[in-house]
Amino acid sequence: MTIKRSLLSVPLRLSTWLLVFLLSMGTQAFAVNPDVSDSEEAIAAGKSIFNANCRTCHRLDQKNIGPALRGVSDRHSIEWNKSFIRNSQALIASGDPEAVAIYNEFNQLAMPSHEFLSDEDVMNLLSYIEYGDKADPAAAAATGGEGGQVGVDGGIPSEYLTIILSVLVVVLLLILVVLGLIISILTKYLSNQNLDEVDAEYVNQKFDFKKILRSDAFVIIITTLVVAFVAKSGIDQLYTIGVQQGYAPAQPIAFSHQLHAGQYEMECQYCHTGVEIGKSANIPSANICMNCHAHIQNVGGKEGISPEIQKIYNAVDNNQPIEWVRIHNLPDLAYFNHSQHVAVGGLECQTCHGPIEEMEVVYQHSSLTMGWCIDCHRQTEIKSQGNEYYDKLVQLHSESKNALKVKDIGGLECAKCHY
Repeated sequence: MTIKRSLLSVPLRLSTWLLVFLLSMGTQAFAVNPDVSDSEEAIAAGKSIFNANCRTCHRLDQKNIGPALRGVSDRHSIEWNKSFIRNSQALIASGDPEAVAIYNEFNQLAMPSHEFLSDEDVMNLLSYIEYGDKADPAAAAATGGEGGQVGVDGGIPSEYLTIILSVLVVVLLLILVVLGLIISILTKYLSNQNLDEVDAEYVNQKFDFKKILRSDAFVIIITTLVVAFVAKSGIDQLYTIGVQQGYAPAQPIAFSHQLHAGQYEMECQYCHTGVEIGKSANIPSANICMNCHAHIQNVGGKEGISPEIQKIYNAVDNNQPIEWVRIHNLPDLAYFNHSQHVAVGGLECQTCHGPIEEMEVVYQHSSLTMGWCIDCHRQTEIKSQGNEYYDKLVQLHSESKNALKVKDIGGLECAKCHY
């Protein structure tokens, strides 16, 4: 009876421990700060704030340019979240270890300040983050919904695949441990019984590790794991082909957008002259630079100017174009028209290019993948007020109670972006 009790109690104790562990992990994973409201009004207000200020860099349930946001009110205190959302750079500069860790993890890309948000705005934002769309738009796009793209902008994120594989390995190891315990207990039990010579030899045989390594089951298990990890790595690499998010090449002249667009508040259209009238935004020529620099930093002749400005003079004197390195480059199969988005759609440059006025060295802020564009078309409302371009479209959709979005005017049609 004692042996029977031990045979049952060991797996039972192990199962009970695993159940308690998994339940405790589940409770921690879904804990939400009680100060965060789950009312529909707060969630709706928070969604508007999120779409206007956060959507470019963040997703609720997966990493993007910034971390996944769901659960942030549990990971950090409410006051910490308010400080980070309003001015993350100040919190990082203060040496806060949590803020510094996030800053370093995401390539030291500082989040723009949102000091205009009130306490109520921040709490509404947290309500949407915790209780809002359980299927994030980009994640829904990639899981197969409405022409989404698996991989970079949706689908099963790479982190989830890693977790799934890790869980499978842990489960396999637990099964092996349990089987080992059962075999050990049964061996001890049978050794105390009156067995014939053949059975006794079988029960008391020594453990042969080499035999296990050569067994078909072991080979199949190891082969399966290797193939799974290789396949996952291959899929991850395939979905990064052509995606240059974060690309920041060195330019022939150290031009600072932070100085020109930020400190001096120069309009993007002054240098990128084609952005409102054509498909391409145009790379500025040296002559455009000289409109200002013929009068700035030129006191006492060329001797007083900086080496970087001297490069502009050299380009003009030698009648040679400045060979800027292109950063944002869509594939030839995709059609994108700047004037349609900027002049007609009324979009700000920061919608796609990020906080360009804060960049000392320009980098590709958004992924610019098909899934990213489709997600934007699904969520972006048409700015039709005072815009004659959309008058007939608004009239056709006047009976609909929903706001007119890009997807409603053909924004998801293949021919819109692919010839």
